[in-house]
Amino acid sequence: MNPSIRQLASAVALVVLLSACSTTPAPAPVDAAVVQPPSDQAMKSLSSEVFTFGYPLVLMDVTREIMTVKTPINTFSHRRTFFDGAFTDVVTPNADTLYSTAWLDLSREPIVLSLPDTAGRFYLMPMLDAWTNVIASPGKRTTGTRRGAFAIVGPEWKGTLPKGVKEIRSPTSMVWIVGRTQVNSRQDLGAVHRLQDQYRLVPLSVWQKGGRVAPAPAAPRATMIDTESSPAEQVAAMDAQAFFSRLAALLPANPPAAADAPMVEKMTRMGIVPGEPFKTTVLEPSTARAVQEGATAALTGIAAQVKKAEAGDTGWRVWHEPGGYGTNYLARATLAMMGPDVNLPEDAVYPTARADATGRPFDGGSRYVLHFDKSQLPPVKAFWSLSLYNSQQVFVSNPINRYSIGSRDRLRYNRDGSLDIYIQYDRPSDAGQQANWLPAPPDAFNLMLRAYWPDQALVDGDWMPPAVQRVN
Repeated sequence: MNPSIRQLASAVALVVLLSACSTTPAPAPVDAAVVQPPSDQAMKSLSSEVFTFGYPLVLMDVTREIMTVKTPINTFSHRRTFFDGAFTDVVTPNADTLYSTAWLDLSREPIVLSLPDTAGRFYLMPMLDAWTNVIASPGKRTTGTRRGAFAIVGPEWKGTLPKGVKEIRSPTSMVWIVGRTQVNSRQDLGAVHRLQDQYRLVPLSVWQKGGRVAPAPAAPRATMIDTESSPAEQVAAMDAQAFFSRLAALLPANPPAAADAPMVEKMTRMGIVPGEPFKTTVLEPSTARAVQEGATAALTGIAAQVKKAEAGDTGWRVWHEPGGYGTNYLARATLAMMGPDVNLPEDAVYPTARADATGRPFDGGSRYVLHFDKSQLPPVKAFWSLSLYNSQQVFVSNPINRYSIGSRDRLRYNRDGSLDIYIQYDRPSDAGQQANWLPAPPDAFNLMLRAYWPDQALVDGDWMPPAVQRVN
């Protein structure tokens, strides 16, 4: 039996090979070699490329399958409390906003997203297609904060929308809404809950009849779906036949983009037919092994890129290109493995740091200061925060239940207008420093600065946070 993809996911990354086989059909027997099945080496290369290309789509579908076990399709799931040190289900959670998420199925009809007047409060509703591209992001930055209605329509839908409903066309039938609403304090939670209750998803047919509330969803069905393992773990556990069969099943409702035509041709040459199972059992044993090896190499390469992206250096780094990737399939797959629910950089940018100014990794046995000059505070139109995570990328319980600190807090600025954030395990002895204290664990940690509605200088990378200084 071939080893599973998951068993080899931590191996050294392999270079994704490009297939150089001709696509010209054979007009005569003399050119018959052109239409012969690809060699085993060519199949390995094709498998690797197609796996990288299809990874985000398969990962999204597994994520949808897991999340809709508890919350039906076309229905919002609202997070009502802040993430804290007891919550470990999601990596790099934020303590700035409450999430409102929903998976949409547009294959039957459009879904109308109805949003209330948030009275100036910052929020955003980024929508990802099945390939993890952000197709639209209603919110304060793009559409303002007044009441609005948006019809999310699938790739094949044709029709006329009611007056006052704006169209958002998705290139795929699967859409993931990952909404976020600003929360200013624990005392502010009630106000945000009232807004969340007014975020509604209504089928277009119901909306056209005057309905503004969706019909009650069906009761959850008994299911054998694994809800304990993460989507990335479940995809990594698939063998090549299972992965490519799932990819093929998803293609009819979630077609590739026009720019993906060369990759569509490679899927055809590999034998992948949209809507039909992909069977390695009908291949020659050596060819089946080549397909498996190519898929394994691709997953290994994606994992290596994730590790590289997370390694950090002596300063801060930002992973660019979130939300739109073109034909950079490796970048798209890497971001999907790291967490596909990305924002457009115009909505939020998240610089991260794992080491101090000298390149030494952060450790709770030392004390640190992040100093902003008055003129160098994070340039944002909404707000910013600094969060701290342990080596598992989750919050760490601390005596003051503070998991992020930033512009919404009552910070103490220096007389010259500059700002110091104190990052350490022990409570600062100085009362003035305690207001600016971000508690650290006793061991390794890393930092993430979240900048909501950033200025262009941050989007372009012309502004970055200053290096974190070790002070003992």
